[in-house]
Amino acid sequence: MALVEGNLQVDKSKKVAIINARFNHFITDRLVEGAKDVYARHGGDVEDLDLILVPGAFEIPFALDKALASGKYDAVCCLGAVIRGATPHFDYVSAEATKGVANVTLNHGKPATFGVLTVDSIEQAIERAGTKAGNKG
Repeated sequence: MALVEGNLQVDKSKKVAIINARFNHFITDRLVEGAKDVYARHGGDVEDLDLILVPGAFEIPFALDKALASGKYDAVCCLGAVIRGATPHFDYVSAEATKGVANVTLNHGKPATFGVLTVDSIEQAIERAGTKAGNKG
């Protein structure tokens, strides 16, 4: 049986971008710092990353599509935080961001990580963005 396994070293010949949703920026800024840290720890130079800012998680798939269609990027890290509120808005935004990123990556045949936190409370978001539970983005 053949084993296919990824390599955790950054290929410096590849161009990577981070798309960050600015809504809930007090959380998403931590996710960006975590992504940059992981990139550096695996051999990448943070100065080689491009940071693309979008208003919220709903806009991530559009920005991802444009980034991959440009031909400039070999991979993209998508980050955001959707926190449940009193209305069904959370369900719509989190579902569309998830499906949108999946569809775009399949359509372009290039990888994108999905680091969009979908949480029930601000406390959960803070925990998952790098305090108690480690950075889950």
